[in-house]
Amino acid sequence: MEEIIHQLKTFARGMWKYRWPGVAVAWLVALIGVAVIYKIPDQYEASARIYVDTQSILKPLMAGLTVQPNVEQQIGMLSRTLISRPNIEKLIRMADVDLKTDSKLEQEALVERLTKDIQIRNTGRDNLYSLVFRDADQDKAKRVIQSLVSIFVESSLGASRKDSDQAKTFLNEQIKQYETKLEESEARLKEFRLRNLEMQSPDGKDSTARLAEIAAQLQSAQLQLREAENARDAAKQQLALERSQGTSNVTQSLLQESTINVATPEIDSRIEAQKRNLDGLLQRYTEAHPDIVTTRRLLKDLEDQKKKEVAELRKAAMASPAATGVATPTSSLASQELGRMLAGAEVQVAALRARVGEYSNRLATARAAMKTAPQVEAEAAQLNRDYAITKKNYEDLVARRQSAVMSGELEVASGVADFRLIDPPRVTPKPVSPNRLLLMPLPLVAGLLAGLALAFVASQLRPVFMDGGDLRAKTGLPVLGMVSLVLNDNDQRRERMSLYRFVGASGGLVGVFALGLIAMAILARTG
Repeated sequence: MEEIIHQLKTFARGMWKYRWPGVAVAWLVALIGVAVIYKIPDQYEASARIYVDTQSILKPLMAGLTVQPNVEQQIGMLSRTLISRPNIEKLIRMADVDLKTDSKLEQEALVERLTKDIQIRNTGRDNLYSLVFRDADQDKAKRVIQSLVSIFVESSLGASRKDSDQAKTFLNEQIKQYETKLEESEARLKEFRLRNLEMQSPDGKDSTARLAEIAAQLQSAQLQLREAENARDAAKQQLALERSQGTSNVTQSLLQESTINVATPEIDSRIEAQKRNLDGLLQRYTEAHPDIVTTRRLLKDLEDQKKKEVAELRKAAMASPAATGVATPTSSLASQELGRMLAGAEVQVAALRARVGEYSNRLATARAAMKTAPQVEAEAAQLNRDYAITKKNYEDLVARRQSAVMSGELEVASGVADFRLIDPPRVTPKPVSPNRLLLMPLPLVAGLLAGLALAFVASQLRPVFMDGGDLRAKTGLPVLGMVSLVLNDNDQRRERMSLYRFVGASGGLVGVFALGLIAMAILARTG
């Protein structure tokens, strides 16, 4: 510790020798610093405050029908990206800031300066933004803030409309593409259905289900046919028994065939019903339809049955008089009734035979189609799936386009946000910078440090040994003796005067700066 103190004392003694150059440098640096501070141009601050109201009564009413972007996030992003080169160049043109710039380098410097100096401050809670800019020219600062306010409002509206237009354009392009895909899918589906028309089922069942259904229908028709044949055989036996008893006779006038009048009301009613059914079927289907073919076959069988029954009744009427010669009304009516029952049974048997034959043909066709049915059904399923997906995407895109249109109309009606100018652009009447009262101590500190640095450097460049110990330590030689300097009264008086002058010069520097700071503070308060 003592060695350190001794070293500091040695440095101080060496610097004391060059005290006057140090004082001169301190005064010079301090005066230059003061001049530089006063040369700094005054800066005036222009500012404006904008409130962004993002609440609208239409937005909750249109929720779910329109796309509602996060307006607060958009405004926050806009405030962070507003200070961009395109906007700064636009601001320079609007505020006529580039009137004094001639070269590209000056324009680039102007753009960089504005980018750095313009500030956008946000409170972070109330959507309240402050636009601030400082410049030496009051009018210029105000024009810059006015232009910045206009760009801030226009950028938000333009960006929103641009996004909406881009979304509509993209959706229209996608809808056109999906329209083409949908038409192609519909054409493929149509060609497939026309190519496999005979294998299609109106109820949408697959080949296995249709085969099982046809087999069940065939079994039911076969059972009904057996029941009808049994009923017909029973009717034949009953009629044969009734005729064998032969208890009715007709008159000789009825023996002639031209005078016999035979009526078959049941068969006639069935024929009339089948004709009406055939007329209805012809209005809906072609001649090749299975139901029409079956109906025509039933009509032919009924007409043949009618002819057969009429012939049998006539024969019975002609044979009855030869056996008895006396007519019995009760027996004749019973025979006629049994004949009608037999005719109805024959008609039903013929119809059921036709139905069994038709179902047998259908079953054979379905079994033959089972070989190619899985491939056809797989192709149909793929086509239907592709068509359903394309149609769903197309409908979703159309719905989204309508939502985008409504969103754009909503923005036009209510606006993305309401920009309210709370404080119009204004400029401070007094300069806001530089703060010379705060900067003034800096030249004093810089001058004192410069003086001390000069004295230290000079003492190191031209060192002086103050005692024998330093000399012995530096040279490594023994010191034989020392000669002391004895000052007389005049020398002591000169040393004291030199010390007073040094203190006066150093203190005067500090005092002048102190008085200057006090004067500036008083002027700042009174001004």
